[in-house]
Amino acid sequence: MAFDFTFWGVRGSLSCTPEGFSRFGGNTSCVYVRAGPHHIIFDAGTGIRGLGRQLTAQNILHAHILFSHTHWDHIMGFPFFTPAFEERCTFDLFGHLDAKENRPPLEEILSGQMSKPCFPVPIEAMKSKKNFHSFDVRDTLDLGDGVTIRTTPLNHPDGCCGYRVDYKGFSVCYVTDTEHIEGKIDQNILELIEGANAIIYDCTYTETQFKQRKGWGHSTWQEGYRLSKMAGVKMMFMFHHDLDRDDLSIEAIEREARKEWYNIFAAREGVTVSLLQD
Repeated sequence: MAFDFTFWGVRGSLSCTPEGFSRFGGNTSCVYVRAGPHHIIFDAGTGIRGLGRQLTAQNILHAHILFSHTHWDHIMGFPFFTPAFEERCTFDLFGHLDAKENRPPLEEILSGQMSKPCFPVPIEAMKSKKNFHSFDVRDTLDLGDGVTIRTTPLNHPDGCCGYRVDYKGFSVCYVTDTEHIEGKIDQNILELIEGANAIIYDCTYTETQFKQRKGWGHSTWQEGYRLSKMAGVKMMFMFHHDLDRDDLSIEAIEREARKEWYNIFAAREGVTVSLLQD
């Protein structure tokens, strides 16, 4: 059975489609993971719209949707996820709990963004079966068939969750929307990504931007690189690109990063990375 992941949305904050943004893509966060018989979706940014069309074309009727958090750019695509409107489909949706945060349940948040006066079509119009699950951050989720998902807290306003999918000795980590503390290694992330084959990491800011935007909840490729080398990660993907960063700017950052380590790549919409082939 295969184990791979595909980028469907790689931007942060807001989608962008003007000229100059086409090579890396302009949709917000959404990553699709195929692990054996399981279909796993991380976040429901605007990228989930295109993914939904593919799932329908491939007649995939069940998937797990795991949210890192519920800031707008990570949920705004959910109302346009067409398989959720099909009665024959089933989705297991996961949102994390955190004792330090007092947030509404995931179902209430997703329903709220589809309520008047913000949206014309209510969540009840989605005729698929939707099973909502809550878990404590740091829990391990067992999907069966040898697929497990470890979780850890990330440093982001209103809380955020990092994930690691393990299958047949291979692993990919989804670590988006996290702010590092200069000079201090985030032990939660370090433990999560130890020995991973791939990490998808929040690289929203340059180091200059980071110094100007402390408290905004994001990181840099340099910090992702430090964590990856310490943890023995095999490859890293720069993710959550700043909405104002065009193709040429991202390519320049990628060239700079790859001078330090040849296995750093800028995440590109439509790219599939295979960890284990059929």
